[in-house]
Amino acid sequence: MALTPAVFMDKDGTLLVDEPYNVDPARMAFAPGAYAGLCALGAMGVPLIVVSNQPGVALGCFPEAALHGVQERLAEMFRAAGAELAGFYYCPHLPAARGAKPGCPCRKPGCGMLLRAARDHDVDLQRSWMIGDILDDVEAGNRAGCRSVLLDVGNETEWLDGPHREPHHRLPDFAAAARVVMAGLSSTCLEVA
Repeated sequence: MALTPAVFMDKDGTLLVDEPYNVDPARMAFAPGAYAGLCALGAMGVPLIVVSNQPGVALGCFPEAALHGVQERLAEMFRAAGAELAGFYYCPHLPAARGAKPGCPCRKPGCGMLLRAARDHDVDLQRSWMIGDILDDVEAGNRAGCRSVLLDVGNETEWLDGPHREPHHRLPDFAAAARVVMAGLSSTCLEVA
């Protein structure tokens, strides 16, 4: 089977307005530019996959089962934008303490969620993109071999340097990211054809 490119995206602060530890589907709302961006990406026909750290499970803020409702609402929101949610991957673990050995490999900045999604959906990571609002998202995408977009919307607070933390693009919102990703996907499809 031929591999396909995909677009990976962070959930909170990227696709949705960031409401910490929210699992109430009624409070889920698109971030600026996300609806328009999803409309455009949905027309591309590539898998659209959400990858999200969800430490609220480990912290006891909500049960893991509550994320099923979040996934269902995400799928509805994607459909409303003419897109399809191909997958929703989350890491329920806490981050490693600063200075400690790395934590869970699926938790961003690790790339475990992207690697698992790539296996599940026959994704060509080298032709894929990761969109996020913090450098941990960028690092996860870069580690997986994707091109990365940082939404420079004020959500990154630490700006820690590292070998995988430089985004390929810095853009003001999800709609702008979608335009860059679409152009990149079009050029890689032409190269393969």
